[in-house]
Amino acid sequence: MKKLCAKVLWITALCPVLILPACQAQTPTSSQTPEASVPAPTWTIDQAVTCSVHDAWVLGGKNEQGFFAIVKSLAELSEQKRGVALPDNEAVGRTFGEYIKTQAKADHDQLLYAIVDRAVRMYGKPVPATN
Repeated sequence: MKKLCAKVLWITALCPVLILPACQAQTPTSSQTPEASVPAPTWTIDQAVTCSVHDAWVLGGKNEQGFFAIVKSLAELSEQKRGVALPDNEAVGRTFGEYIKTQAKADHDQLLYAIVDRAVRMYGKPVPATN
């Protein structure tokens, strides 16, 4: 009986040592999943709506990825409020993005939401009403 208890304790003690490296080997690296390298936003939509272009750049971590996340959230909010949806079309997406980039570069002190809302109104298509 003592030998059985000793074996159980020994196996229990070694399980974390044996299992942990195997789990880490199966965990995808950041190069395999780009979403894993994107940190969770540290801002709220309420903050983003009131940001100028410059403020949004700072709020997004001073990188294109963070700034794009803010633009995407603002576009979703505008789509919802306007009752439109942006077409799932690469050409429209590129034009939409270029419009925002051009307008944002023109004046860093204007509200980013105003630019995004204008773009959504320009490129969005009405969502059919459902009953």
